[in-house]
Amino acid sequence: MKSGKVAVVLRGRYAGRKAIIVKTFEDGQGLRKFGHALVVGIDRYPRKVTRSMSKKKIAKRSKMKPFIKCINYNHLMPTRYQVDLDVKKVTLEEKDAEKEEITMDEQVVNDPSKRKAARKAVKAVLEAGYFAQDKRKSSKAQEGVQYFYKKLRF
Repeated sequence: MKSGKVAVVLRGRYAGRKAIIVKTFEDGQGLRKFGHALVVGIDRYPRKVTRSMSKKKIAKRSKMKPFIKCINYNHLMPTRYQVDLDVKKVTLEEKDAEKEEITMDEQVVNDPSKRKAARKAVKAVLEAGYFAQDKRKSSKAQEGVQYFYKKLRF
C-alpha cells in the first residue's frame, strides 16, 4: 500500500468509508506493533446537488466530516484508485490570521487537541478538492477523486 491510494475501511466505526492512505508503517511503530497505515477519510459524505439549487444550499450540502485514524492493514481494502490530494502537510488558518502547519504523523493521532486541529485543516483541503474535481492534471487522478467523494453503496 502506497500513500495517496484510496482504501475502504472494513472494520470499526468507519466501516464502509473511503480513506486516503497518508503514511504507512510496514513493521509497526510505537504502541502499534503491527503493520498499519495513517489514513484520512470522509465520515459524512457530501450530498447530491442539482443545477436548480441556490449557491447557499449547494455550499451547505457540500460540507463533509473527515476522520484521521491509524488502521491495521487487515482492516483496509486498497482500491485501484489513486488520489492527488495533498494531506501530508496541511495548514490551518485561524480567524486571527495565524497559519499553523500540521504534518500528519502518529503524534497528531494520539494527541486529542492536535487531532482536532488537524481534522479542521483536512476538512478545508477535502472541501477544496471536492469543488476542484474537474481541474485535475490527469484523467486517472480525476477518476480517483470522483470515486473518493462518492458514498459507497452496498
